[in-house]
Amino acid sequence: MQKNPRLSAESLAEFCLGQLAEDPQQLAEFMTMTGYSPAALRSAAGSDQLARGLIDYFAGNEPLLLALCANNSLRPEEFMRVWARLNPAG
Repeated sequence: MQKNPRLSAESLAEFCLGQLAEDPQQLAEFMTMTGYSPAALRSAAGSDQLARGLIDYFAGNEPLLLALCANNSLRPEEFMRVWARLNPAG
């Protein structure tokens, strides 16, 4: 597995969005939980708000998080370090 000492939230969010794009059912669930319509999701792409929402969504869904990590050669600890930087209070 590759080592990413300082994986950015932006790149992690891109991995998350890519993973959801491959799984329409998960994408629909994410959109339902967050209230994004297809148009709103497209327009939010690249925003900090969407990045945080994607990372939070994956952090709260262990099977999805593990699949994302496996598909992108990341360690779950790397993912959670990014999540922790975005959520310092836990």
